[in-house]
Amino acid sequence: MLSSVFDLTVSNSTTHYSSRLGAILTMIGVAVGLGNVWRFPYMMGSYGGSAFLIVYFIFTMLFAFPALIAEISLGKSNPKGTIAAFESIFKAPIGRLLGYLFVGVVSIAGSYYAVVVANVLYTALFSITKGFSAHTNPDYQQTLGNGTIQYLFTVLVIILALLVSSQGLKKGIERISMFIMPFFVVSILYMIGYAWSLPDTIAAVEEFMKPDLDAFGSTEVFAALGQAFFSVGLGGTFVVVYSGYLSEDREIPKVAVFTCLGDLGSSVLVSLFLVPVILVFGLQMNAGPSLIFNTLPELFTVLPAGRWIGSLFLVALFMVAFLSLIAAFQVPLSSLNIKGFSGKRLILAFGLVQLVLAFPSAYYPQIIGILDLVFGSGMQVLGSMLVVVGIWWGARTGEYRRLLFTDPESKRAHAAQLWFRWAIPGTLLLVLLGYLYENFI
Repeated sequence: MLSSVFDLTVSNSTTHYSSRLGAILTMIGVAVGLGNVWRFPYMMGSYGGSAFLIVYFIFTMLFAFPALIAEISLGKSNPKGTIAAFESIFKAPIGRLLGYLFVGVVSIAGSYYAVVVANVLYTALFSITKGFSAHTNPDYQQTLGNGTIQYLFTVLVIILALLVSSQGLKKGIERISMFIMPFFVVSILYMIGYAWSLPDTIAAVEEFMKPDLDAFGSTEVFAALGQAFFSVGLGGTFVVVYSGYLSEDREIPKVAVFTCLGDLGSSVLVSLFLVPVILVFGLQMNAGPSLIFNTLPELFTVLPAGRWIGSLFLVALFMVAFLSLIAAFQVPLSSLNIKGFSGKRLILAFGLVQLVLAFPSAYYPQIIGILDLVFGSGMQVLGSMLVVVGIWWGARTGEYRRLLFTDPESKRAHAAQLWFRWAIPGTLLLVLLGYLYENFI
């Protein structure tokens, strides 16, 4: 089974999505995951509430969406992974070094991400087998805090993700995406219906939706920007790799629109479930990265039919999170070209590296929030900004304009180039400088 890992390599030009629907659902599956369910609620609760939500939507539409188009274009024109893509827009050896840097970033992010996915798996199994109650919650928290047990769950999750990846695009990744995404949407819709049937929901949400702009500073703006880019899967990695599977007849803007709308839609759907029930039952939105592991068990304890609703939610969460973990592993597996390491050797070596990297996060989960801010927000924004700069300031700018626009000399094309060249990098740089000034100067 592991020997078939060569099937996942995007450099194989005959490997494409089997259908437009498969392409769209897979790209959405790459974007949707813990970023929308685990990360989005705790970021919104910790960094400004409804004000965060407003700024997040603005950043997504004005900056993350155009950056998504740029990354899809880069991946489609360079279907050999992240390292080759950065080499194509930056001169050697800078491009190659940048490629290795962001492959390393994703590898580190994938390691703590695997721990969080493992925590979700454990939580889902606990909900199914025992359920959450005042009697069982202490056992749940005790086991969740047991680094050895959580590391064993992490080992299981990493092995399962590598096995699915080894099946290649159509047999593994696309097939599981076609099943998971519809299941996730149906599950969330059911839970939204329940959440909004609770008494006092409308009043609680109306109060939450009153933005406190006075408490919204550079750190909150930086967090909203990072969430917009993290949520869509930007950073010169995930999107670049999966865009390499697009066939020639796939329209880049159309795929980008569906991916962005699917990601935004999932964030809204999750918020429509989580925010009302957390507010109605008086729980804490600002619990940080531990939100779903500390707050949700308490929620499902007091929620009528909480065991079944909780189990459904957690199974759906695990499935979309697992799909995103596969995407994280796909980046280095499809980008690295090391002599003597290919096929089975590469996947085994990468698996061992992930097991080592995941060890600290399993035993010291408090570091996950720090790692997530650095690698999940800062480095992904930086990677995507470099892609935009490399494409729209480099020697191949005309080629990308012809790829994206029917008439590359039209006013629309020139206006878009100005936005890509100046507005996106300039805004990202200002936000970063503002964050650094507020926190370190």
